[in-house]
Amino acid sequence: MKKILALVIVGLLLGGGVAFAEDLTPAEISAAFDMIWLILAAALVFFMQAGFAMVETGLTRAKNAGNIIMKNLMDFSVGAVAYWAIGWALMYGNSVGGFIGSSQFFIAGADYELFRDWMFQVVFAATAATIVSGAMAERTQFSGYLLYSVFITGLIYPISGHWIWADTGWLAEMGFHDFAGSTVVHSVGAWAALVGAALLGARRGKYIKINGQVSVKAIPGHNLPLAALGVFILWFGWYGFNAGSTLSGSDLDIAHVAVTTTLAASTGAIGAMFTSWIWFGKPDPSVSLNGALAGLVGITAGTWVVSPVGAVIIGLLAGILVVLSVEFLDKVLHIDDPVGAVSVHGVCGAFGTIAVGLFADGVNDPDTVGLFYGGGFGQLGVQLVGVIAVFAWVVVTAFVLFGILKATGKLRVSEKDELIGLDISEHGMESYNGFQIFSNT
Repeated sequence: MKKILALVIVGLLLGGGVAFAEDLTPAEISAAFDMIWLILAAALVFFMQAGFAMVETGLTRAKNAGNIIMKNLMDFSVGAVAYWAIGWALMYGNSVGGFIGSSQFFIAGADYELFRDWMFQVVFAATAATIVSGAMAERTQFSGYLLYSVFITGLIYPISGHWIWADTGWLAEMGFHDFAGSTVVHSVGAWAALVGAALLGARRGKYIKINGQVSVKAIPGHNLPLAALGVFILWFGWYGFNAGSTLSGSDLDIAHVAVTTTLAASTGAIGAMFTSWIWFGKPDPSVSLNGALAGLVGITAGTWVVSPVGAVIIGLLAGILVVLSVEFLDKVLHIDDPVGAVSVHGVCGAFGTIAVGLFADGVNDPDTVGLFYGGGFGQLGVQLVGVIAVFAWVVVTAFVLFGILKATGKLRVSEKDELIGLDISEHGMESYNGFQIFSNT
């Protein structure tokens, strides 16, 4: 019924009348709008690369701005080629035991539908890769980072993605639900970021030991308005990320997904704002911005299967959780994450995925019903299995990858290069030519 109504609306909007109906079949009209919608959604998600670049640049120091831009540019450029060559095949090729794809390398034999689907998926792969950039900012060798981008988009992300988004993936067959990628995309990038940041070590001067006690020094970013612009771009692009994952331009659930996405982002920002207000005594802008992103990440898994009320709760809890997580990683574990990427994408991604097992109401998907709506512990258990499995896969593979880079001297820049700034030491240029950039920290 939804399809029929959508087709009627399309016919009226295009002024087709009887002639429109005679020229095209409903199937042809639906296929055309699926094509338009998925390519448009892919463009929105691609624009999120600009959002990530602005957030990371704004929340780090001016002397590293060009390096951040280069990493975000190359995440997509290198990642797109890797995903074309092998990533798509490992993720969506013929399944081997539900664990890995084995066909369509270089998207061989592609028709227009495969080109459409690849275009929509490659932007998700690039998103997973670019999450790591912020967590490892200001002290990572550019050459080592390029190698990482190839491996995450070509190997790490596609294999765990196959488990969940390929129809015959082992987690998919268990009933694991991750509609648009809280775990598939965001947690994969964040767990790799966690391992990378831990092996890389903190920025110079971040943690100072005094009389046996570790003093944590804040290293503020240089441009909060730029970071804010990045968050608004990401929020905008998220409508392609989540609503695009309906995979159909004639699916009226696009509106439901857009509403739950909006509400979760809003309450995420509110939750983080009030948490920072209570914790720090002032409503912190950067924390509030990360709260909006936390709400977006948190709702991404369940956006289609939770009600607006559920979305409000999930976003609010994610906004609170991201503040607690950032403080824990920084003050307790002493893992230096300049932009809070691990907390936003990893912790809140895992939380949002698990929340499906609590808040899924069974209206849009009768097979996915959470504990709070009479579904028992079954779906919750499946969600937990998926979160743990992906965490283990990414941590192990990222540890091997970053461990090799560290052992070969390709992971961290020298102390001198870090002090000068990566714009000059890694790229031989300045992002703010004519301005004095103080590089004593």
